Amino acid sequence: MPIKVAVVGAGSVGFTRSQVRDILCVPELRDTHFAFTDINERNLDMVYQLCRRDIESAGLPAKITATMDRREAFKDADYVFSFVRVGGLEAFETDIDIPLKYGVDQCVGDTLGPGGIMYAQRTIPVLLEFCKDIKEVAKPDCLFINHSNPMAMNMWACNKYGGGVWCVGLCHGVEWGHWQIATVLGLPKEEVEIIAAGINHQTWYISVRHKGREIPQKEILEGFERHPEFSRTEKVRIDMMRRFGYYSTESNGHLSEYVPWYRKRLDEIPQWIDLGSWINGETGGYLRVCREGRNWFEYDFPNWMQAPPYTFNPEDRGHEHGSYIIEALETGRVYRGHFNVVNRGCITNLPPDCIVEVPGYVDYHGIHIPIIGDLPLGPAAVCNASISVQRLAVEAAVRGDDFLLRQAFMMDPLTGAVCNPPEIWQMVDEMLIAQEQWLPQYKKAIQEAKERWARGELLPTREGFQGAARLHTRTVEEMAAHAEAARKLAAEADKAKERPPAES
Repeated sequence: MPIKVAVVGAGSVGFTRSQVRDILCVPELRDTHFAFTDINERNLDMVYQLCRRDIESAGLPAKITATMDRREAFKDADYVFSFVRVGGLEAFETDIDIPLKYGVDQCVGDTLGPGGIMYAQRTIPVLLEFCKDIKEVAKPDCLFINHSNPMAMNMWACNKYGGGVWCVGLCHGVEWGHWQIATVLGLPKEEVEIIAAGINHQTWYISVRHKGREIPQKEILEGFERHPEFSRTEKVRIDMMRRFGYYSTESNGHLSEYVPWYRKRLDEIPQWIDLGSWINGETGGYLRVCREGRNWFEYDFPNWMQAPPYTFNPEDRGHEHGSYIIEALETGRVYRGHFNVVNRGCITNLPPDCIVEVPGYVDYHGIHIPIIGDLPLGPAAVCNASISVQRLAVEAAVRGDDFLLRQAFMMDPLTGAVCNPPEIWQMVDEMLIAQEQWLPQYKKAIQEAKERWARGELLPTREGFQGAARLHTRTVEEMAAHAEAARKLAAEADKAKERPPAES
C-alpha cells in the first residue's frame, strides 16, 4: 500500500520540495501520498504547484494534496514532517534585534541564546498540538520527524509531553563538518568514518578513522590550522578544538553564540568571524538570508514554474536523513545517520532525559541507538551548560512560567557573559511584550511586563544598534543581478550549503 507523508509548514520551499524529491528517488516509494499543510495559504499554494508540476512532469504515480486543515493532512499519515517557523520572520526579527539593544550579538539565534530560548517558547506549544493531532488521527505507529529549531528543546518537550508520539529530530550539521575534516586530511569523505556525539549544534567528532586507523585529533587540528580557507572562516571552531580537544559540528557563527567567550565584547567579535559568508558569524546573518530567500521566492515564483522541473534519479537525491529513514523503515535497507533522541544512557555523562545527537541505525524494526559511553570531560561540560538552559526553557514553555524563563536567560552562556540580572529581567519583559501574539501561555506574565514597562523606570539600551558585524539585507532588485545564485539560495533547505557571498 502507498504510504502517506504529511508535511506541516509545507510553505518552506527549500525543505518541502527537496524532501519530496528525496523520497520519490526511492523506487519503492514512488506512489507516496504527500499531504501538505500550512497556515500561510499563499506559500502553501506556491510550493504545492511546484511539487505537483515536478511529479506530473516525471509521470510518477505519487499523489499530492494541500489543505489548510492540519488534522485532515495528518489523517492516516505514516509519517509527519515539521518544517514550521512559529512567528515567521516577524518574530525572528525580534529574536535578533531586541537582544542587540542589550549587547547580545547573535549570528543565528535559533538554538540557544535569547533568540533560541524565545523561539522555543513560541514553538513548543505548537509542536505539542501537532503531537496531539498525530495521536488522534494519524496511524498508530506514525513517526513524527521534526526539523524545526531549537531542535533539542523542541524534541525534549515532544518526548516528555507529547503523549507518547514516536518522534525523532533531524539536522544536517554533522555532514558539513564531516566533509571539512576529510578535506583538511586530504581524503575522500566516503573513506573517512566518524562518530559524532553530543547535543544538537554542539556535537563533537570524537572518533575519526581512515581504513582502520584512528586519526589523532592533533593531526586534524593541524590540518585546520594550515588550511587556506578554514583557518580564516572557522576561527572559533579551531580555537575550541585547541582548548577542548575535539572539532565541533556546528558552523563558526553558530558555535560562537553558544559559549561565553567569542561574542561577549563587541569590539572583539570581528577577530573571530569572517564575512565571506553569513554562516561564519555575521550579526543576524541567518535572519538576513531568510528574508532575502523568502522575498526572492515570492518575486521570482513565475520563473520557478517555467524552469526545468526536478527529476527523480538516484543521483538527484539529497543528503537529508528523512528519506533514508523512511526507506529503511519501509524496505529494511539499513541506514546509518545521526539523530536527535532522548539520551537514556547513550552518553553516560549527560543527563538521561536530555536530547542528544548521536549515531543510530534504522531498519524494518525501528531506529536503534548504540551506547556511546562518556564524552570527553571538556566537551561534556560545554554540553551540560547548554542542557541546563534547555531544561529551564522547556519547562517554562510548557508551564507558561516566566520565572523559569528568566532563569533560562540567566543561565545562557552568552547572555550571562554580556548582561547583568536587571538587564536580563528587562530584556525578557521586552521580548514577552513584542512576541505577545505567539505566546498565549504567558498572558498573565505579559500583562505584568506591560505594567512595569508603562511605569517607565527602564535601564538604558542601545536603540537601533546594529551589532558588531551586520550587513545590508538586499532588495530583490539587488539580488536580480545574481538571479541564479538567489534562486539556488531560496531553494536550499540548508542555507549555508552553497556559501554564497554575503554581499555582491
